[in-house]
Amino acid sequence: MPVAKTIARQLENASWIRRMFEEGVRMKRERGADAVFDFSLGNPDVEPPPAVLDALRRVVAGNRPGSHGYMPNPGYPAVREAVANKLQRETGLSFTAEDIFMTVGSAGACNVILKSILDPGDEVIVLMPFFPEYQFYIANHGGRMVPVETDATFLPDVERIAAAITPRTRAILLNTPNNPTGRVYPESVLRDLDAMLKRAGQPITVISDEPYKSFVYDGGRQPEVASFIANTVICNSWSKSLGLPGERIGYLALSPQLEDAALLRGACAFCNRTLGFINAPAIWQWVMLESLDATIDAAIYEHKRNVLCDALEAIGYEVRRPEGAFYIFLKTPIPDDIAFTKLLAEQGVLAVPGTGFGRSGYIRLSLTIPLERIEGSIGGFRRAFLSSRGDKQG
Repeated sequence: MPVAKTIARQLENASWIRRMFEEGVRMKRERGADAVFDFSLGNPDVEPPPAVLDALRRVVAGNRPGSHGYMPNPGYPAVREAVANKLQRETGLSFTAEDIFMTVGSAGACNVILKSILDPGDEVIVLMPFFPEYQFYIANHGGRMVPVETDATFLPDVERIAAAITPRTRAILLNTPNNPTGRVYPESVLRDLDAMLKRAGQPITVISDEPYKSFVYDGGRQPEVASFIANTVICNSWSKSLGLPGERIGYLALSPQLEDAALLRGACAFCNRTLGFINAPAIWQWVMLESLDATIDAAIYEHKRNVLCDALEAIGYEVRRPEGAFYIFLKTPIPDDIAFTKLLAEQGVLAVPGTGFGRSGYIRLSLTIPLERIEGSIGGFRRAFLSSRGDKQG
């Protein structure tokens, strides 16, 4: 049976992240796992906090009556209320349970909101470099991704964003702390973006994708996007903050400041059901109710960032230390990032070329591998760097 033409085209541009991960599986089979240093996939290597696992045991043992049955599509009211109360504390906004939709991870939340607001041909501005799945999420619902470059330091360029707005613009997708760059968008940029949107003369929703919100380093913090941009919806998950990417649990939150919030609530509840999610996993909703303030220790990733960045700088790489998330977006010593990725692979080091994120001349390195594997990879980084300079003795 033939594959849909749209999917066939998308498969040709499928994620470099998965492509390199699969390459790693092949290399490990051929060379042995100890000879391969895989920086490709952002799969947390820190186990969930004990409080989360303890809550899971209590929830399973408690076996609430009906705990495996259907629920309201947006999720259990008690869980939604707890999430709303947490957002009230963090943002200073009057979130209620009606503004919260428990979802199948942040990816599910993104798809629900995009389905709810897009008509075929509507446009979503995405800042480059970007998480490559965004293009497919938007295309899922008939939308068109409009890429807009960030500035030289990977911060949003408000003037470029303003120039990209057309009558079909429905949303701007923000991701801070950012994957792949690790940039944390400061309050000043968020205020400037809000002011520009208020001058735009049309309603534009900011979709704030926040799975890395707990990962900010050097004593910093992520300013609350919803606190500074009025027309915001939040997509979040516990995949990264609690080391639970396989459990697919997250939420969508509609800012109380949104225009037509009541109408949008109904649309999101409908889309959560009709996209096939039906509802977020029941057990994990109850676990989150008991674990909302838990988080893995971000200092573990900060230490790994420091070890790798120090080593790369000593070799001679041009390094911008990430302020958050758990990736390093490293400038390659030659312009061709795909060619340099191949040089690294020859040394057993797997990275994702920046081309896959819409920015050539860079590679993304995930810090979600054990520290001893990071330390073991340094020789490979050095040899690839020297080889790219023409030093065959590297």
